[in-house]
Amino acid sequence: MTVAADHPLFAFAGHRLLARGPAAEVVAAVKTATDAGETVLTFDAGTARVVDLDLRGDVAAALGRLASAPEAEKRGPGRPKLGVTAREVTLLPRHWDWLSTQPGGASVALRKLVEGALREAEGPDRARKAKEAAYRFMTAIAGDLPDYEEATRMLFAGDWTAFDAAVEGWPEGVRETARGMAAGAWRNGAVVRL
Repeated sequence: MTVAADHPLFAFAGHRLLARGPAAEVVAAVKTATDAGETVLTFDAGTARVVDLDLRGDVAAALGRLASAPEAEKRGPGRPKLGVTAREVTLLPRHWDWLSTQPGGASVALRKLVEGALREAEGPDRARKAKEAAYRFMTAIAGDLPDYEEATRMLFAGDWTAFDAAVEGWPEGVRETARGMAAGAWRNGAVVRL
């Protein structure tokens, strides 16, 4: 997997948080640790998927293999500038009849329906993704820690106080990372402003 130099990652050497930040910073720390004989797991900060880094050669060579930030895509004139993609949609005749009566036509009506559904599902989707990421991280790092099973049950039960209590005895880096990754899972993914 090619990782952009500015992509957020974090790395653990055993249960010790080794580095957190842009890939360029994390790769340097991981390369130093692996050269010293430590076993390191590197994770994508958003999804908690394990990232395999190409650490051959020296630090400069490993950093050189990181992808540069993607350039803005150049587009020609017209609607594609908005990011519109034409695809086929199959609907029943009564659906087409209803769409043809909507202001702006079928395309506008369908975009409004999709945007409304996206907004409605935003919280539950955020909660599901946070649970999946926290579970992925906990499975990779904390499977041998005390109360791992209880923490996992409480994560999926949505009981943040019991989850907090279950991870309390974990090493600080693992505990705080698990809490941070699980934060979006509580209150059905609602963003809580204090």
